[in-house]
This record gives sequence, C-alpha cells and structure tokens, in this order.
Amino acid sequence: MGLLGILLGLALIMVLAFRSWTILLLAPLAAAVAALFSGQPMLAHWTQTFMPAAAGFVAQFFPLFLLGALFGKLMDDSGSVSAIADYMTRRLGPSRAILAVVAAGAMVTYGGVSLFVAFFVLAPMGQALFKAGSVPRRLLPAALALGTSTFTMSAMPGTPAIQNAIPMPFFGTTPFAAPGLGIIASIIMAAIGLGWLSFRERQAKARGEGYGAAEKGSAVSRELASTAREFDPAQISRAGSWGGRPPIGLAILPLVLVVVVNLILTQFVLPSMDFDFLSQPAWGETTLSAVGGVWSVALALLVACIVLVAMNRRRFRNLRESIDSGATAAVLPIMSVASLVGFGAVVAALPAFEMVRDWVLGIGGGPLVSLAVATNILAALTGSASGGMTIALQALGPTFMQIASDTGLDPALMHRVAVIASGTLDSLPHNGAVVTMLAVCGCTHRESYLDIVMAAIVSALVALVAVIVLGTAFGSF
Repeated sequence: MGLLGILLGLALIMVLAFRSWTILLLAPLAAAVAALFSGQPMLAHWTQTFMPAAAGFVAQFFPLFLLGALFGKLMDDSGSVSAIADYMTRRLGPSRAILAVVAAGAMVTYGGVSLFVAFFVLAPMGQALFKAGSVPRRLLPAALALGTSTFTMSAMPGTPAIQNAIPMPFFGTTPFAAPGLGIIASIIMAAIGLGWLSFRERQAKARGEGYGAAEKGSAVSRELASTAREFDPAQISRAGSWGGRPPIGLAILPLVLVVVVNLILTQFVLPSMDFDFLSQPAWGETTLSAVGGVWSVALALLVACIVLVAMNRRRFRNLRESIDSGATAAVLPIMSVASLVGFGAVVAALPAFEMVRDWVLGIGGGPLVSLAVATNILAALTGSASGGMTIALQALGPTFMQIASDTGLDPALMHRVAVIASGTLDSLPHNGAVVTMLAVCGCTHRESYLDIVMAAIVSALVALVAVIVLGTAFGSF
C-alpha cells in the first residue's frame, strides 16, 4: 500500500500540474496521499518533514533564483537580448535560420539569461527568419529547445543554470565539474539536434512545404511554466526599455562576465581564502566545498547585473520597476520547486521508499547508471529538471557519496551525470517549458513535439550514455 501511495502521489502531481493546477497545493496534497497510504501521520509529515525540506531548498538556492531572474530581466529590458538576436539574424540570415536560433539561444542562456526571457525574445526573431527562409514554423520550438534547454543548461562547464548548481552542495563540486566530459556531451547534443533539424528542413523543402500558417497553440500556463524553470513568465512584459539597443559588444559583455567571474572565483579566489570558520555551529558547521559553488555563481551574476545597469542606465524605461519585476519573477518558481522538494522528502521518509531505493541501487551498470535512472524518472514524473534532481539527490545523494568514497568514484563525474540526466526526460509533454515554448511559437504538440523529442530528449540521452561510458572507462576529466 505504501508504494501505491507514492505512485498515486506522483500521478496526482503529473496529471493535475499539466492541467495548470498550482504545485504549491498539489505537492503537499500528494505528500498527504503518500503518507496516508503508508499509515503515516499526515499533519506531522507536512509540518515536520515537508516544510523543513522545502525551507532548506529555499535557504540554499534562493540567491541563485533571485539573481538569475534579475539578470535575465535586466538583459531583456536593456535591449541586450534583442541586440544579440538581431546580430545573429544579420550574421547568419534566413538561409541558416535554424542555426541562428540555436546559436542565439545558446549564447544568452549560457551567459545566464533565463530560459523564458530567451523564449519571448527569440521566438519573434525565429518566426521572421523561418518565414524569410521558407523553413517550416513547426521546427521553431525544437530549435529553441536545442539552443536554450539542452547543452547550455546541463553540459557546458560553468553554466550558471540552477540545474548545474543543485548537485554542488551534495557532492562538494563546482559549476565546472568534469569539464571535458561536459564539452563532449555538448558537442553530441548540438550535433544530433542540428543534424535532425537540418534533415527535417531538407525533407520539408523536398515536399515543397514552406513556412505554413500559424495554428493556435496552448495558452502559457504561469503555474506550469514556473515549476519547470526559474523565471515567472508573468513578469516578462513589465517595465521594458525605451527601444534602444546597445552595440553587440556591450550586449555580450555581461554574459562573458558571468562565465569569467564564475571561473575566477571558483578556481582561484575562493580556494585561496580561509573559510575555516564555516565549521563552527554559528555558520551551520559546513565547508567551503558545500557552499562555494553557490557563492561563485551568485557573485558572478551580481557583478554582471551591476555592470549591466551601469552601462545601460539610460536604456531602461523604469529601472526600479525592472529590478522589482526581476526579483518578483524568482518567487513563484523557487516556491514551486521547493514544494516538489518537500514532497520528495516525505516520500523518502516513508517505509515503502526502501523498496524504491533498493531497486535503484540494484540497477545493473554501476552507481552512475543508478543515479542517471533515478534522476531521469523523477524529472520525467515531476516535469521539472531541478525538482526531480533535488528529490533524487536528497533521497539518495548520501548513499551515492558513500559509494563514491568506497570505490574511488570522482564526485565531479556524478555531478555531471546527474545534471545531464535531469535535462532529458524532463521535456515530456507536460513540462512547463515545453508548453510555454509551443505557446509562444504558435505551435501545437501534434505539429512540433516529435522534433522536440529528437532535439532535446534523444540528443541528451545519447550524450548521457556517452558520458557514463567515458566516465566509467577513464574517470572524470
């Protein structure tokens, strides 16, 4: 009965979240169902298990959600994202429309711009390019997904995406964990995605298919979207710019700063400083390895925000409103993911979870395969890469760290496997980012989802297998 309750709770989240019910209520309700079927006290689990886990997630990662959303909003309202999109349009043109969309998406998201900000800016650019180049509109969501939600989210070393930050406290790693494997995975994802989209474009042209008429896509669901990524789409239209755009060098500079400052802090500045005081009870009895990764990403985003405002002050229509909007955009996403984390904590505390744990650890292929399967399944069921990965790591992270200690497995390798695994099956049809992407492109699941599967799921799965095989054979590099 306990296992049935866990499955019912997951089904409740998956089905009702897809119908745009708020996860803030669904997660505690699903946790109560799981506890009830296990014969456990529901109220005690809500206040003593669910809430501490959710609050712990907020305490640990709110700086990244806050500064990431703020940076994305400032990049948008300063005209910097539009300037980068226009530059890609001019340089690559309609004849390479798919590559232009993928490259623009990769550039802005690797630099720290929120996924949804990229969607709402790049979709109009992509529609114009695809129309001019007679590329079928139905391929646009897959091109956006490839550029914004695959290698720059989970594989590229140093990416400031929240998904890349979540494993750091569990494994004591940095944003640059297993850089060589991350680069290889990025190349695989990009090659498979671009290869598939080019093949589909050639197919369409051979049939004489052009851009096509726009269909009515699904409405953007604020609740569903906020669970999937770290920006509340309701805040995108607030404030804005005067319409002026910075030169391309000025537009790209904040993105470069995020990566460079992150690298310098991670590799040189923080390791050279004395943080022995963190072991004291007053500071949570922690270590630099547990918090340094979050600190480096947060400081990199903060520096980029300051430089961005200083260089573009006159381009903001209302700077205070842009800042307020960016900060507000972080609240619903982090509370949504934290609620999923609370649900996962309740599930992990139930007696029936021992069966799940034993099954995961008993999967053949070693700990890397077990970690990948657990993260994949939970990301798929919750429709959230960050939520699914956090649930998996909170429940099984200490076990995997013990295995790593016993076998000599590098935690950096586990970090990269977990992050890439979280970004595979999270792109199922009920994922908020997928629904939002289809909506802003004016497409439907029927038209475009197959191409999303190939560009965002199959490419990531192949890259994940490659990383596991290479990591098992040669270790982390």
